[in-house]
Amino acid sequence: MTSIRPKSGTSSADSKKKGKGKKTQPPTSLEKKVSQPDHPEDIFPLVLTSATQELFGCRADEDVTQENPYKLLKKQDIIEDIKAKGAVSDFSPVKQIVLDYPEEEVLLVFDRDFLYGQCFFLILTPEAKEKIFSPPESKTPEEDENIVSKTPEPMQWISLGSEKEIEEESVKESREKLQFRLSRARKKFGSSAIFSDHTAYAKDNFVEFVSNEDSRFSIKLMQRDCGVQAVPSLQSSSAQTQWKFQRNNYTQYQPRELSKEDAESLLKSESLKNFCNSILPRVLHALQQEEIMNVFLDDWKALAAGDETTDWSRNISEDLVLHQAFTHTKYTKDKKVSCTHWHPSIYGVIAVALREKNAEQLDELPIFGTRSGYIVFYSFSDPSNAQLLLESPVDVCVFDFCPSDPNIIVGGCLNGQVILWDISAHVTHLLGMPSNSKTSTTSKCDHNDNKENKTPVVRYCAMSALESSHKAPITDIQWLPPTFEVTRSGLPVENKHHLSVQIVSCSPDCTVLFWDVRLPKLLNQAEPDRKQHMEQKPLINPHAVPETFKHLDRTWKPLFKVSLPKIDTKGDYAPLKFSLQNYTCNESAGEDDKEDHAPGQAPNENNSVEVISDYSQLRAPSARTHRALEDLNTKLFIGTEDGEIVYTDWKMVKDDSGRLHSSKPLFCINVHHWLVNTIQRSPFFKDIILTTGGRHFAIWREGLMDGPIIMSPSSELECTVGCWSLSRPAVFFIGKEDGSIEVWNLLENTTEPVRVNAHVTNDRITCIKPWTGSSKQHFLSVTDNLGLLRVFEIPKSLHTPSRKEISKVEKCFELEKQRLLDCLKKKECWAKEKKEMEDRHMTKEPDKPMKFLENKEEADMKEYSDHLMLEENVLKRLGSAVRA
Repeated sequence: MTSIRPKSGTSSADSKKKGKGKKTQPPTSLEKKVSQPDHPEDIFPLVLTSATQELFGCRADEDVTQENPYKLLKKQDIIEDIKAKGAVSDFSPVKQIVLDYPEEEVLLVFDRDFLYGQCFFLILTPEAKEKIFSPPESKTPEEDENIVSKTPEPMQWISLGSEKEIEEESVKESREKLQFRLSRARKKFGSSAIFSDHTAYAKDNFVEFVSNEDSRFSIKLMQRDCGVQAVPSLQSSSAQTQWKFQRNNYTQYQPRELSKEDAESLLKSESLKNFCNSILPRVLHALQQEEIMNVFLDDWKALAAGDETTDWSRNISEDLVLHQAFTHTKYTKDKKVSCTHWHPSIYGVIAVALREKNAEQLDELPIFGTRSGYIVFYSFSDPSNAQLLLESPVDVCVFDFCPSDPNIIVGGCLNGQVILWDISAHVTHLLGMPSNSKTSTTSKCDHNDNKENKTPVVRYCAMSALESSHKAPITDIQWLPPTFEVTRSGLPVENKHHLSVQIVSCSPDCTVLFWDVRLPKLLNQAEPDRKQHMEQKPLINPHAVPETFKHLDRTWKPLFKVSLPKIDTKGDYAPLKFSLQNYTCNESAGEDDKEDHAPGQAPNENNSVEVISDYSQLRAPSARTHRALEDLNTKLFIGTEDGEIVYTDWKMVKDDSGRLHSSKPLFCINVHHWLVNTIQRSPFFKDIILTTGGRHFAIWREGLMDGPIIMSPSSELECTVGCWSLSRPAVFFIGKEDGSIEVWNLLENTTEPVRVNAHVTNDRITCIKPWTGSSKQHFLSVTDNLGLLRVFEIPKSLHTPSRKEISKVEKCFELEKQRLLDCLKKKECWAKEKKEMEDRHMTKEPDKPMKFLENKEEADMKEYSDHLMLEENVLKRLGSAVRA
């Protein structure tokens, strides 16, 4: 059934007041032509006025509706209406049909949807009326079930070869899918959105103003300046043309090759022999020229033409160029490079520490003294030979040059001991000058295996006491800067000697140790007795070992120890790398002290200057004479073996009993999920730190304890090491486990490297150290697990800074910091909203089940009591009925 047609706005009573002769408006003639179908022959559409409808009891939507549209009219009433009204009667068009109708009642049907053009139609034949009241019966579901539908059996398939054609024509993937990564330009980060009105009639919402020639304006060109240069003719062609008519097609190429007979006849031909004889002198001449000079050298770049302040990174695209490669068949065999450093003052001298590849655990360490470890010095002047060897009883994991005196070197051993060397006697050898007699004696004495190459071997001066050292391999060691020193409680004080005299080391044994190389206080008091004993019985020194740190050998103990307790759980963090902030004294008193005496000179009690020639004469001053440095940052960034970045204070604090102990870290964030192998501060920003570990690197800002300001995407390869550029604030290098080096530029992209130097080494990269030889010569040393050292020359595009690069990078860090703070605020708001919703849920939800259970129990008890009362009443009635 169709929906009920709404009633007209005027009722039948209103239509009486307005006029009885008013008829219902039928559709127009145009509507009839368009929508009125041809009606059957046994019906006749009629228009009945409201007066006629009321007279015969067939008012629309009242007496007859869409659900009950039928009305039986008496034939005699229709004839009387026709006689009374004549031609005005609504039934006058069917007068003869009504007179000839055989039955006494005529069926009138209400056509609410005007299917046949009017609001009513009259049934003209008894057969049609019978069909309406008695429609033909449809088949019952039982009869339908009796009819069994048979599934047609499939015909047997006869192959005519079409499946082969379908397989040949099917498209199969024959190449790897291309992957695209879309990134946003760095300059658009943090920019505000600007919206404006736009016309909606432009195609694809894009309005293009195409340049066109204005015919009303023209200038006749009388003279033109142009340059002419003879160049090879160029031809531009394309193989991908517009595909207007698409069709499936393929092309197969087959090379044309000479047969064996043709090839033999061609090789024996005189023309080929004449050609070879004529071309041979020219080829030999070209080979001679290539041996004499590099014919592929770019003279323009060699002249260093162009402005030095130009941003070369946008104009030149170069990779790292191998400058030198160093190895030693004896000392690097089956060893890997664990640490490398450039000599601070001698050009082209670099030192590497070698250790066994498999000796990772303390249980696998060799017995003390059975196998020596070495630090090997190489030089640009003689790359094929080692220039100096620093001997150690066990393998050296890390080492560092003293900032005040590069001849003093400290190392951290595989068994946890700290070791010291003094190479003052071998500086002339490293400089390439003839060695003195003492040096030659040292190199030949008890080292017969070095007689062939005459490589000097320097024995260690001092080694820490084994029981007071680390219990695991030392993974990082650094000298404290000469601007300050620390007391036994970790309090930073001024350094009156202005020499680096203290060392910091860390190890996975969960400790950070501070060491002092000066003569301890107890030994200082017994100095006269010691001198008298030395004068009476001089010691035998067969190896000519320097006596710079003789007072520390085998008795050296740490100044104090810093432990790293975990913040939320029990246990300690296991540090691998650390970074402390360099301190520059800005106070007037410190400046006056610097003016009064130079480094290596300390004021005595009479305010006179005492010149200190070497470290053996340094004495630890009294704690009362120290001036505390309140503005010095005593915080450490520490990377652990679990990938955590820990920020802690090395100053000791007192507990309730007055005993000193290490303070808990300020924060700990796990971002690397694996060993942290690099923590390095930017040489341009003292509060910016680069960390690498696992498959990520991160850049932190000191003072912001909520997380890194820049975090790299997850890489497929492990990041093994990282370092900042010494000349460009925005550039840093990341070494990978497959031997490749990624170059990152924060001003260009923070999501992917600007350059990837693949296959720099053949194994895992262990160390990367940049060095500046001159303003135009910058080097990058790269070491690997095979014990090889490669020195690459950094291209000009990577070591020449752009204009105002420092300010741009600083602004970049500020934007990243603000982005991180905004993200943290949003997370805090979301967490607060979530907590409020949970509190609301917890306060409302627990009460509802209790109330629901109580109400249910009450309802059940009431229903049960009503049932008992009803049962009692029924039994009483049954009992009274039985008595009656």
